[in-house]
Amino acid sequence: MNSKSSALNYLPSKPANLNNLRKAAAKCQGCDLYLLATQTVFGEGSARAKIVLIGEQPGDKEDMQGEPFVGPAGKLLDTALEEAGIDKKSVYLTNAVKHFKFEERGKRRIHKKPKTVEINACRPWLEAEIATIKPQIIVCMGATALRSLFNKTMSVTELRGQFLESGLAKNVLVTVHPSSILRLIESEERHEAFKLFVKDLRKINTVVKM
Repeated sequence: MNSKSSALNYLPSKPANLNNLRKAAAKCQGCDLYLLATQTVFGEGSARAKIVLIGEQPGDKEDMQGEPFVGPAGKLLDTALEEAGIDKKSVYLTNAVKHFKFEERGKRRIHKKPKTVEINACRPWLEAEIATIKPQIIVCMGATALRSLFNKTMSVTELRGQFLESGLAKNVLVTVHPSSILRLIESEERHEAFKLFVKDLRKINTVVKM
């Protein structure tokens, strides 16, 4: 781990806005993940977004393109949001960790789950994004997002579909990460998992009026 070990050392001194945060995050060396990743993948969306969706970390395509949720999981998420009746313009997409963590297998780069110390090092970026946007609701997609937001290990299985409250938002909805649906082999099982994911996302409409 880099001795600096936190994004706090890279937060901009200027008044926080998403543009300043994005520029500062591009130079972040708060943990060692920057050494192998192509680039920082910061959040995308309006500074007035009503909804902040948090994933785990960028994947291979995101790392190459520099944008979150542009790979297969992002396409599935787009479809789920549409089916749930959620306007994409009301959404800000980001990840708990801003650099792609992977291991090489031949020519492929395979996703590796970030460690707690890496999640903690990157948390200041997530907190700054949320503080700037002030969303009506945050959606934690998966255990890493949940761990980052609440700074402790929590069970997605136990909390899924529930609303929690944090110091960063009054309404926090818990659901799975869309990549978990893609990992299911059986098409019927995948279809059912997608339906449950859409059902979770529809709960956003009880808080946010589109």
